[in-house]
Amino acid sequence: MPDQQQILTTLKEYFGYDSFRPLQEEIISSIFKSKDNLVIMPTGGGKSICYQLPALLLPGVTLVISPLIALMKDQVDGLSANGINAAFINSSQHENEQQEIYQKILDKQLKLLYVAPESLSFLDTVLSQVVVSLIAIDEAHCISSWGHDFRPAYTQLGYLKNKFPKTPVIALTATADKATRQDICNQLNIPNATQHLASFDRKNLSLEVRPGNKRIEQILNFLEERPNESGIIYCLSRKATETIAEKLQNQGFNAQAYHAGIDHQKRATVQENFVNDSLQIVCATIAFGMGIDKSNVRWVIHYNLPKNIEGYYQEIGRAGRDGLPSSTLLFHSYADVVQLQKFADMSGNKDVQLAKLDRMKQYAESLSCRRKILLSYFGELIVDDCGNCDVCKNPPTFIDGTILAQKVLSTVTRIKEQEPIGTVIDVLRGAQNATVFDKGYQHLKSYKIGNDIPWKDWQQYIIQLINQGYLEIAFHQNNKIKLTSLSKKVLFENEKISLAHLKDFEKAKQIITEVSSKTKANSLFDKLRELRLTLAKEAGIPAYQIFSDATLKEMELHRPMSDEEFIQINGVGRQKMQNYGYQFIKEIINFSSTKTKKKKKSNKGNTHKETLSLYQEGLSIEEISIKRQLATSTIFSHIMKLYNEGENIDLKQFISKTDINSVKNAKQELNTPEGLKPYFEHFEGAIDYNTIKLALTILENEN
Repeated sequence: MPDQQQILTTLKEYFGYDSFRPLQEEIISSIFKSKDNLVIMPTGGGKSICYQLPALLLPGVTLVISPLIALMKDQVDGLSANGINAAFINSSQHENEQQEIYQKILDKQLKLLYVAPESLSFLDTVLSQVVVSLIAIDEAHCISSWGHDFRPAYTQLGYLKNKFPKTPVIALTATADKATRQDICNQLNIPNATQHLASFDRKNLSLEVRPGNKRIEQILNFLEERPNESGIIYCLSRKATETIAEKLQNQGFNAQAYHAGIDHQKRATVQENFVNDSLQIVCATIAFGMGIDKSNVRWVIHYNLPKNIEGYYQEIGRAGRDGLPSSTLLFHSYADVVQLQKFADMSGNKDVQLAKLDRMKQYAESLSCRRKILLSYFGELIVDDCGNCDVCKNPPTFIDGTILAQKVLSTVTRIKEQEPIGTVIDVLRGAQNATVFDKGYQHLKSYKIGNDIPWKDWQQYIIQLINQGYLEIAFHQNNKIKLTSLSKKVLFENEKISLAHLKDFEKAKQIITEVSSKTKANSLFDKLRELRLTLAKEAGIPAYQIFSDATLKEMELHRPMSDEEFIQINGVGRQKMQNYGYQFIKEIINFSSTKTKKKKKSNKGNTHKETLSLYQEGLSIEEISIKRQLATSTIFSHIMKLYNEGENIDLKQFISKTDINSVKNAKQELNTPEGLKPYFEHFEGAIDYNTIKLALTILENEN
């Protein structure tokens, strides 16, 4: 097992981070002890590092089961950008491509191999000849009929543990309730897996629900407050995605529709443009977003009510993955509920789907802190309201609900947590029906203790108790109402409960339009975003794979102007330092010198001219760097700028003949491709982007 220092060094060198997020270190340590693990970690919580980092330090190859082609490509591109050898196998590739990858596996050149569950059988022969050190199953909820994305091919994955009994398995998902968690472990043959449940609390996401009237008008007002920010609008039907996209286009917004009925190539283009920041808004069915890892989605709107809380939570989780403040908005209407009930009627487990839909509807109509509802749904109980949802910002009138709560909890206790909400209310109100009499509930002490309160009112009070985490619904046990760890505080420790006054339940919700914190125009952050987009287009990769918005914000805050300072920024690893360091440092220096010039009349704008003088004196880049107290990468950027301006600069002294010839041969072999990425992939990262760019400049000049 690697020591602590080796693990932390790997984390910084390849992923750019100095420390782990909650649970990551614990999970990685468990993998090195060859234990099986189930990881429930919200979108943006850092699941991938939990298996990608061990893959680098384990002797063999790590097999990653992933459900979507786009998701695999995205992950592999991101790993390659970090200098990690990874590949994927799926149906989109030619046989020759796959044979090359098989050979790389046999030659021990790959650390991670991504594969769709449907393609696993083709790998049996190859995998039996190598050491499989770790098996990672991503989006593991797909295996479970209790989850929100049941996928039959996933149900066959249990054989992997039989084939590789000594290889640790790690299953990962962003959303799974208790029933789904157990189902995942049983089907994967890892019943004793250590379960790691990360906090589901995404504090940076504001939560808001509005009635579904005049939705387009409300969306336009919402967008006016968020110029140039990326976002997703989720819709129930394909037709709605196209209609909304067209209406937004007519209002001057850069929006496109995305759904399964659109031509594959067009869908791929929409996704690529969105990932690369050249498309601002995607109006999509829920299929969109699972296959991308875009970290700077600033808002998510649900045009229609989602079918369950798991799906809703995962979809809003696509906003703010970089940790920066982001907005979520949900519209709901009775028509949505009717439509979703029809869908549930056609599903395999109708009763569960209807119960989960009912819970989603209760969330939308709730008068309790929305974050409390989401967290309690996944078994995470918090005491304080969040202050970052529409209910907290516009609270209802509260009453002391302690006695009401005690009556409900006492009744649930006496019926031994064996009944759904309807029967609980029947016992409270003293109903005289077959269910009550057949089970002898009329003899309980709590029978008829709430007969002074109407049935509908009791229903609302109990829903509030569920929302606040004092009760939970066991969907896999016919929706029985269960006590939680908070229940005994009310029953035995005199904890006070506040419940919303039911007159507020019918009151129309006031629409709150949040003003997001907008980045000042022409800020350093804007300049860094522009640079990132240019470099991304040049390299043919998504912008966020160069640096996330959070990393750019940190650059804006700390203004690193040397290699030593730049490598300290979170998200900057060794490979990215080599590939992009000098461009970003140059942008920061240029921005800072421009600002300084406005305050003082200074000559810092001509900083590259000072570099020219020293170059003409015969000093090397390293010597100029020491003399000027600037990073070598910054001096290198000056040299390139001077060369492009026509100064007499000999670029060949900064690159070996071998590298020039290698790039020249690759250029012929690849038939002069566009951008730098084809070269980078051709050399498998052995020659960095800057060296490739330098060689191409020299070759172009020679021509």
